Amino acid sequence: MNLERMPNEEKLSLCRRYYLGGFAFLPFLWLVNVLWFFKEAFLKPAYTEQPQIKSYVKKSALGLILWVAVLTTWITIFQHFRARWGEVGDYLSFTIPLGTA
Repeated sequence: MNLERMPNEEKLSLCRRYYLGGFAFLPFLWLVNVLWFFKEAFLKPAYTEQPQIKSYVKKSALGLILWVAVLTTWITIFQHFRARWGEVGDYLSFTIPLGTA
């Protein structure tokens, strides 16, 4: 998609949709939002919709960072304690890894 060809109102609408879509447990939309709209928000000359786009890009970046932190924490805890959790750890596993229990 070429953002250069889109009117500023449509850019704002698309940016807002990706920002709100991230709340549906789709954090990759926040990543896309940050990557696509960073230049529009911070590097382009000022225009009317730019402050709102900048706000959505900042919030998307913050949401993405929080999501990655929470997911990384959960993966670390799960990998470390799965064997100690016994049956509960096995139920939470998609596949049961072989090893010490």
